[in-house]
Amino acid sequence: MIDPTASASERLNELLAIACLQPLQQAETKRFTDYLALILRWNVRMNLTAIRDEDSILGRHFVESIACARALPSDLATLLDFGSGAGLPGIPIAICRPEITVTLAESQGKKAAFLQEAVRTLNLPIRVHSGRAETLAERFDCVALRAVDKMETAVKSAANLVGSGGWLALLTTEHDRHSIQSAAGPVFEWKQPKKLAADDSRRLALGKRKRPPAE
Repeated sequence: MIDPTASASERLNELLAIACLQPLQQAETKRFTDYLALILRWNVRMNLTAIRDEDSILGRHFVESIACARALPSDLATLLDFGSGAGLPGIPIAICRPEITVTLAESQGKKAAFLQEAVRTLNLPIRVHSGRAETLAERFDCVALRAVDKMETAVKSAANLVGSGGWLALLTTEHDRHSIQSAAGPVFEWKQPKKLAADDSRRLALGKRKRPPAE
């Protein structure tokens, strides 16, 4: 049972413990509480995320994104958050995995403006691409998707942005996982899905893009 009188940082670490995840370091905790304050403030004037109360943001958005960050392969140098929205999971990945260069792609102007403000306030070395991810020319070691509209269609586009030997990271439900993985095409080999947080239905599906025979 989470203590409702505890601070946001204490509650976040309690929720991580419930999900069998290690607590955050002090500097990480400070960034997450600042990030929470930004989301709450911007949500007053725009539909940044449908989840609007502190505990739900901590428990559903942050814990799940932290679990994803920690489960990603250790050798990633670049990551694209495809359709980033409120910066999930890209901003938590950048906080927890500072060795990864993160790009946030968001086509809605107001949400992209929020991402720019979050990156500035949290002092994170993140690039914000204010436009459709499909217009990016480069390829990434990993492309992550979470709560994107028309997920199966988005996954087809995201797959094209994954470099040879790179990864797709899909934060989804067990119910939807198989159809979304199929949408990525036969060039991906999928690891055993990982449970995300304490919710039995949420999964992280990691697929590795096969290298061409000549490589």
